[in-house]
Amino acid sequence: MRLNKVINITRRSQLCMMHCALCIVAAMLLTGCGLYNKYERPEVQADGIVRDPVSLTDTLAVSDTTSFGNMPWRSVFIDPQLQALIQQGLDNNPDLLNAALNVDMINQALKIAKLAFLPSVVLSPQGTLSSFDGATPTKAYSLPVSASWNVDLFGNLLSVKRSAQMQLIATKDYQTVVKTNVISGIANLYYTLLMLDRQVEIITDMEGLTKETWEKMQFMHENRIGYRSTAVQSAEAAYYQVQAQKVDLIRQTREIENSLSLLLGQPGQTIQRGRFDGQSLPTELSTGVGVQMLNNRADVHSYEMALAQCFYDVETARSRFYPSITITGTAAFTNNNGLVNPGKMLLSAVGSLVQPIFQHGQIVAGLKVAQDKYEQAFNNWQNAIYKAGNEVSNALVSYNSYAEKAELDGKRVGVLKQNVEDTKKLMESSSNTTYLEVISAQSSLLNAEISEVQDQFYKMQSVVNLYQALGGGAK
Repeated sequence: MRLNKVINITRRSQLCMMHCALCIVAAMLLTGCGLYNKYERPEVQADGIVRDPVSLTDTLAVSDTTSFGNMPWRSVFIDPQLQALIQQGLDNNPDLLNAALNVDMINQALKIAKLAFLPSVVLSPQGTLSSFDGATPTKAYSLPVSASWNVDLFGNLLSVKRSAQMQLIATKDYQTVVKTNVISGIANLYYTLLMLDRQVEIITDMEGLTKETWEKMQFMHENRIGYRSTAVQSAEAAYYQVQAQKVDLIRQTREIENSLSLLLGQPGQTIQRGRFDGQSLPTELSTGVGVQMLNNRADVHSYEMALAQCFYDVETARSRFYPSITITGTAAFTNNNGLVNPGKMLLSAVGSLVQPIFQHGQIVAGLKVAQDKYEQAFNNWQNAIYKAGNEVSNALVSYNSYAEKAELDGKRVGVLKQNVEDTKKLMESSSNTTYLEVISAQSSLLNAEISEVQDQFYKMQSVVNLYQALGGGAK
């Protein structure tokens, strides 16, 4: 009878071992169902995303694979004082410093995900004293060291680690975006200051010109018949109007200096700078092929890394359908509650397999949510590519438009300067020319000169915006 029991127990043990072996073999076969797949870039629309700013064919035909956005920022912005300001901003800007800290935090999370592949080890020494009815106490002690290892047979830990890697790359992309924004922001504000300085110079010259006109009209009113006091009053009002414009420009200059100081990570103060007329920016504005934006634009690349992270989140959700295998081992030096003296080593090992069967639909719902988030991430990535194309298109058309306008404004300024001189001579030599014509000519000249400087600034700003739109500032 005892022999039969032993035989039955042996058979049951053999059957259990066979079942476990079958489970392991099946698990190994199931791992070929996509749980270890790596992210591959899906098809995305990137052709023809940049519009031609001139041609009526509407789509920019690009044959040059180089990109203006690949130029180092020191090669684009060659003004030494601007370079010093940009470097100061890169060293001290608080947003850029915080972006670097975000990278460090995500890097620590990635280290945790990598260490999950290693077994966890715990030391938990215990000791007790027990006495029954006042008898001699019994000493019990145990010095166990236990290790637990989660066998990543179905890629759960691997997909979590890869997801954390994509998050780290996306965070680094964000750091690059902040860096690009800091560089372009400093450059735009710097050129704004130069524009305002030049406009103040123009206003100052016009201030002297209108004062001279006022004084001449006052002299004529006092010494020549036919010049009324209203002419003198209009000339005086024009002089005050020019002075008011100068005050407004000085106010704007102080505000821009404060904004630039904030980008530089310093209190508001005077910004040392060059001259507007001495600036030089690249004129060869190659955009490169459209697909380069997928890599050059850090924000676009960040959206793709978010897509890759969602891809691995889907893999993680799929791995939850499969069993989890855990191996636990314990080594302890113990006297087994006082029964063994002196103490001896006690070794044990346990393997467990947990297969989810019914989880109230949570695993299925989790997979569906992960797949929906992947679709959302793809839509966001595609839209980011379209947005990048729009920004490049806008910068190109802006550059061409303001370059053409600045050329026309220069011609207009030349004509109006001559018009002012001729009108003043006519007023002095002929009674047919009135003070209104002189004031009108001076006002037209002032507006044309201000407009010319603004269009030159907008042209410079378009270069900065194009550099940013093409993913510049990463070097």
